[in-house]
Amino acid sequence: MKRGMGQRYWLGIWLGWAVAAAANQIQVSQLTLLSISPGSHMQVKFDLAWDNSWRCDQLGEGRSAPGNWDAAWVFLKYRVSPGDWHHATLAANGHVAPNGVALDATTDGMGAWVYRAANGSGTFTVNDAQLRWNHAADGVLDGDPVELKLFAIEMVYVPTGAFKVGSGGSGDSEFYESGTSSQPFLIASENAIAVGTSAGQLYYASTEYGGDRGGPIPAAFPKGYAAFYGMKTEISQGQYCDFLNTLTSVQVTNRYPEQSTYRHAVTTSGGAYTSANWYVACNFMSWADLTAYLDWAGLRPMTELEFEKACRGNRDPVPNEYAWGGTSITQATGIANAGKANETASNAGANAVYGSHASVQGPLRVGCLGLGSPGNRVATGAGYWGMLELSGNLWERPVTVGNAAGRAFTGLHGNGVLNVNGEADVPHWPGTNASGAGFRGGIWGSAASFLGAPRTALTRRTRTPNAIRLTAVAVFGSPRAGWNENWET
Repeated sequence: MKRGMGQRYWLGIWLGWAVAAAANQIQVSQLTLLSISPGSHMQVKFDLAWDNSWRCDQLGEGRSAPGNWDAAWVFLKYRVSPGDWHHATLAANGHVAPNGVALDATTDGMGAWVYRAANGSGTFTVNDAQLRWNHAADGVLDGDPVELKLFAIEMVYVPTGAFKVGSGGSGDSEFYESGTSSQPFLIASENAIAVGTSAGQLYYASTEYGGDRGGPIPAAFPKGYAAFYGMKTEISQGQYCDFLNTLTSVQVTNRYPEQSTYRHAVTTSGGAYTSANWYVACNFMSWADLTAYLDWAGLRPMTELEFEKACRGNRDPVPNEYAWGGTSITQATGIANAGKANETASNAGANAVYGSHASVQGPLRVGCLGLGSPGNRVATGAGYWGMLELSGNLWERPVTVGNAAGRAFTGLHGNGVLNVNGEADVPHWPGTNASGAGFRGGIWGSAASFLGAPRTALTRRTRTPNAIRLTAVAVFGSPRAGWNENWET
């Protein structure tokens, strides 16, 4: 994984290039300026590769459940040296996808999705892909000395379709359909959802941190029926360092956790941030840290309804199930290859990090327990669509339906720009006080019972050693309708 490279050359504009590998094993290389259209745009070429990629939704050979694909979310940051870093605005068209590659730019210019054009699995290598940067729209002059960084995050596509929330089990504040004792609730559209005790409405038990049981859940609140992308793994400490290294001095002061326990190893030297645990999931992130990263990357938080679809898919719920659709679980009881790119649990068969084992005491490497591609969900601890660590390692922090602040969320995406203090400033997102954010999925220090269906609408704004998983969601311009078929575990 290449963390930083530098070179300058003259081609009508100074371009210093740096690469940032910002996910489990994804690698960005050969960032090169190809051409400039004066006063308009420039063409930027790059290579990209990651392991355990897949696509299985196309007709013909290789079509299988769950009928989806993984992708890389790629975006550019630039600075006119030696100034501050800014988000680069991509053109609506003019990008180049090599043979075998699909490249979809978003309509807002924030980034692009790169993924397989046909069914397949294994290592996915992309050579000579091109993005068109509208540098003039960003106020960059043709002769300015510019530095560029390309970032890539592994994501998983979740297709449009109905699903159920609530497992029918005994978890705290589980969702159910009113008029039944514990029947899971069907979500079959993005329409508003009535919440209450009348037959057929969504409801959940009253517990200390379960939420206010208010409603309705507005039509604008993302419910998971519509297609979306979610991060394949938790955010790593390396990813967070890449983020910190593009902030101003004021912003980074507010976003730097400055912790050194429970495997958190982000440090600063000479004004640059790095970590001895580069590949390990990033703990000690507050809600403000999480949303700042999302806004900076042009993404948004996941809702707790989308979280349930990410785990369960379109399958019928299993009472008290974990993210992999079953109730069997094997704890990670040690760490092999600690701190390295191949770090994993030392005991065979481990599919979750939980229980505060004395030989673990912190999160493990992102993606270390499973391949992330469709396969044996129980063995890899994967959700239905291929996302990893939805149960255990670090908390999920979705937007909750359990209070008015959460229900006001409309699914707007970040614009790549933070306020002067390094905070997200997207309308209708839960604020820095975390009102409107919940907890799902459990952590490395929690009991197994917290890794399944229990819900929490608790507000917590501070950084804790138990940490937070960052879950990012974004939809592209025209989400493809998915097809449904059960994926056997």
